[in-house]
Amino acid sequence: MKNALLSLPIAVLFALPAGADPFVTALETAIEAYEDGDFQYAEDELARAQRLLAEMKADGLASFLPEAPEGWTREIDSEAAQFLGFMGGGTMAKAEYTRNGARFEISLMADNPMVAQLGMMLGNAAMISQMGGEIERINRARFLREEESLKAIIGNRVLVQAEGMPAEEMIPFIEAMDLRGLENFGN
Repeated sequence: MKNALLSLPIAVLFALPAGADPFVTALETAIEAYEDGDFQYAEDELARAQRLLAEMKADGLASFLPEAPEGWTREIDSEAAQFLGFMGGGTMAKAEYTRNGARFEISLMADNPMVAQLGMMLGNAAMISQMGGEIERINRARFLREEESLKAIIGNRVLVQAEGMPAEEMIPFIEAMDLRGLENFGN
């Protein structure tokens, strides 16, 4: 039974292209440690592979953040996802946009339990009006618009949030995003 279970992951690994892919290397090392009976090292390498995969997903999510238009700068927060483990997991990407001392942030959070809860609120027009906001349609997506905030759930699993400046100044950045592509993130 043990050999049958190991043969599938090994077959998958050999089907992958050879090279210095750190994710594949971590998986191969975990299997070798498992076969040698070093379960702690195998577990450590699996955790490393999982961390590497999470980083790749975060990089993929960050690709949906809009470029800074002329006159603006964009700085991607490479550590944005570190606290998600305390919030139920998921993937996050965030960027800060600045111009002449003014700044705002756009954040994307996918596959987190909080996103599902917000989705129920943002999908309910009556609840949006009770929250003091209004609905803003951007590229066929419904956003909760508040004075200095825009929020939407895309594809029932990705929270898009822009905060820090008047909504009308942030809307062009959201319009530049591929919200349709974001619906299929990670699929």
